[in-house]
Amino acid sequence: MTDRPSTDRPATDRPATDRPSAREFLALVTDDFTELPHPGGPSPADGPLGWPGYGAARARAAERTGEDESVVCGTGRVEGVRAVLLAFEFGFLGGSLGRSTGDRLEAAYAYAREHRLPVVPLVATGGSRMQEGMLALTQLQRVARESALTREAGLAQVAVVRDPATGGGWATLGAGADVVLALPGAQVGFAGSRVRPPDADPSAYTAEAQVAAGSADAVVPAGELRATLGQWLRLLTGASDGPAPVPRPLGARDLPVSGWAAVRRARAPERPRAGAYLDAYFTDRAALSGDRCGGTDPGGMLCGFGEHAGRTVAYAAQTGAATRPAGYRTATRLIRLAGRLGIPVLTLVDTPGAANDAAAEREGAGPAIAELFGAVAAARTPVTTLVIGEGGSGGALALAAPGRTWATPDSYFSVIAPELAAAILKRGPGEEEATANQLRLRPQDLTELGLIRTGDQLFPGTGDRRSGERM
Repeated sequence: MTDRPSTDRPATDRPATDRPSAREFLALVTDDFTELPHPGGPSPADGPLGWPGYGAARARAAERTGEDESVVCGTGRVEGVRAVLLAFEFGFLGGSLGRSTGDRLEAAYAYAREHRLPVVPLVATGGSRMQEGMLALTQLQRVARESALTREAGLAQVAVVRDPATGGGWATLGAGADVVLALPGAQVGFAGSRVRPPDADPSAYTAEAQVAAGSADAVVPAGELRATLGQWLRLLTGASDGPAPVPRPLGARDLPVSGWAAVRRARAPERPRAGAYLDAYFTDRAALSGDRCGGTDPGGMLCGFGEHAGRTVAYAAQTGAATRPAGYRTATRLIRLAGRLGIPVLTLVDTPGAANDAAAEREGAGPAIAELFGAVAAARTPVTTLVIGEGGSGGALALAAPGRTWATPDSYFSVIAPELAAAILKRGPGEEEATANQLRLRPQDLTELGLIRTGDQLFPGTGDRRSGERM
């Protein structure tokens, strides 16, 4: 709920004068800001509750900041991309949300939908305005609805969380955005400084902690913010038709002679991994981070948006490690976002399988994989898959597009690892090689079975064969 009393003095340890004003922050990201007209009329002197002294506090805040409300809404170009910008003025009653704030935010979102513009909340708020009671708190519902309508309209929302970003403002305008960027050291969290337990660890309420917990995507220094925000807006507004092209193989070009040879080749340390493929495929890319459920998997799944041949392509790439539940949830988040924005998706399969330790089960491995299977099956834009290494069972298959999966010559795809298959079948030591051959897991075996597609760019001289069945 509300994390601090909204009076005319901001209740934080950092003086308001140390923070850039709303207009100073707008000047940091755009050079042509144009304010939108203010909706609504005058409110009662002491607000809808008749709170004694509220009108005087507003007057002092207006005199001090030059603003008549806690948010400034308008349009501007960020690195060439026009957007609707929502800048909070923390010096005005701690950037708190009241009924008039909700009026302005609602009108700004409506303008964005009418003119097909992305929305950029620049959040610096302490929560809902106590002097307006529940009328202030319910503005969060208005904001949430406007954000949802904008999402349904296929428009991107990229939030920048400043210092502080707490309470309902963080939980709607900030955390509810498609991409969340944060300033270094900013206080970010649902609980503000005055309502936390006295023994709470203050480091948990920081921008850095939110990125680590998967609730924000990146910490960006102020000097890099315009370029980073512009990059994200350019990528997320790059809707296009048609699937992502299949990347060219970076490793072996000859096919493996046996199943065991395919397994050994896919497990070779020197084989090109996801990072090499992404570097070769994209001229520019930006990474999504986190599943928005408290987790990240940077060692197992790389997700983001990049530019390939002048088009935006979303990517979800396994790194060769066992994929953790947070990795699957982040990939699901990416595929659904790309679908809303009309952006094709590239997935790179490379994992021995899903993480199978006790922690993975506690983190919801099964539901996370199920969600990804569902997201790929229901994807609203084309998904192109390339198997670049190990394709270990369902933990790999969840990322593969039915009917649109290719494989490099140094990869394999199997119902289970040969060693585990031999153990389950109670075969003796040394039977892994024969088992691998029986599993028919080589790229050419999978092509003959109608499970993957091939082409000259992957297997020279094969032409283009479409899979006869859906994987």
